[in-house]
Amino acid sequence: MKRQSGILLHVSSLPSDYGIGSFGRGAYELVDLLAESGFSIWQVLPFCVTDEYHSPYKSRASLGVNPYFIDLDLLAEEGLLTERELQGARQHSPYLAEYGRLERERLPLLAKAAARVKKSQKKKAEVISFVDSHAPLGRACEFLALSCENGAEPWQSWRTHTPDPDTLFLWQFIHYEFYRQWHALKSYANEKGISIIGDLPMYVDLDSADVYFAPHLFCLDGEGYPTAVAGVPPDAFAADGQLWRNPLYNYTEMARDGFAFWRERLGVMLELFDGVRIDHFRAFESYWSVPVGAASAREGHWVDGPREPLIDVIREVASGKLIIAEDLGVITDEVKELVRYSGFPGMRVLQFGFAEGCDNPHLPHNYNEHTVAYTGTHDNNTALGYLFEISDWERRRLLEYCAGGNPDGAHAVREMVKTVLRSSAATAIFPIQDILGYGGDTRMNTPGVATGNWEYRVTREQLSAIDRKYWKEQNALFAR
Repeated sequence: MKRQSGILLHVSSLPSDYGIGSFGRGAYELVDLLAESGFSIWQVLPFCVTDEYHSPYKSRASLGVNPYFIDLDLLAEEGLLTERELQGARQHSPYLAEYGRLERERLPLLAKAAARVKKSQKKKAEVISFVDSHAPLGRACEFLALSCENGAEPWQSWRTHTPDPDTLFLWQFIHYEFYRQWHALKSYANEKGISIIGDLPMYVDLDSADVYFAPHLFCLDGEGYPTAVAGVPPDAFAADGQLWRNPLYNYTEMARDGFAFWRERLGVMLELFDGVRIDHFRAFESYWSVPVGAASAREGHWVDGPREPLIDVIREVASGKLIIAEDLGVITDEVKELVRYSGFPGMRVLQFGFAEGCDNPHLPHNYNEHTVAYTGTHDNNTALGYLFEISDWERRRLLEYCAGGNPDGAHAVREMVKTVLRSSAATAIFPIQDILGYGGDTRMNTPGVATGNWEYRVTREQLSAIDRKYWKEQNALFAR
């Protein structure tokens, strides 16, 4: 297998002038940085609309798009926004995503751009034609328009309504412009030798287009509410497990049409990306089902998943493209066998390697070629933050393993990255915070904690400080 390396950095974390990362200048500069540093992969998190806590893993439309990623400067170049409107949208700080302002101001601003598009019958028809030719996007637009109009009310209370034409066109315009800007950026990245890996969440929100248009594919009662919900059992990181509350899939019903739901989801993802990481892959073998109303995930139990029949469908749709199986968490022999059956590379995380013995699969000397290895993921602390939170025993072991016992934090983080680079894993990926050597205050997400997540952003100055020559030499040294 080809040896390669890359960076994990969500679009929301990119530099921009308007409160959150976008598909504009900051994204193109990142692509240049990757290419000049010898990296060949850019991994992102899900592109869908986020939930009330800004998480992209519980979306109101898993195949809809995040409107905040549309670049405002590019809209201005098209004559769809004025300089005064751009000035009003400028950020207060470059270090955090300004979700409060975005929630109040961004859709009204995009509505102004959409209204200007509608003045041209040709352009309006182009937008509508694009969405009409992509059925999943059309359903997302309809649901998101209805959701905007009905505020916090769940779809069960307005299931027979139709959306306002102007609100519907706003979401059609958002999807059209999102795809237009994204495909231009992706083409630029691919021309530079950079492949982009997306992320497919396992579950969707109850209040989502996915459930609204296909309630029979979920475990719901006659009123459209769950009979059981998703989560994970207690483990070393969460004493009570994690209670996610997503509706569970009715896999018996899904199998009747050959898992068309999953065919469509994966097909859209592989149109957007060069490869896809499937989140919580272990749920295809068996998933944790928690009774509705349970106080914690402790009250759940394992239920058999769809297993090989769905894996066969995923392999068929993927047709040779990279699929990463996120095989973390409670992993049994049965899960390992399903990952092996799939042929997809699993994940190894250096931060998980030092709390157990030498046979720990997350220690680099145990990696095999068919692996995607990370120093940490979006759910981990940064490497430097991790060094400060682990026990003295683990820290001494890590420093001896990666850094020759050198206790200097900056040196240790760089050596952690190099330890993964030199491993047998065919693919090595690093959060941008670990390339920069940043601490826990730049962590992207803490699982099980509702607030303070998904806000991290990097600045242009910070990216420009990365030593491109050094990382290009390291990638070449380890044949990546």
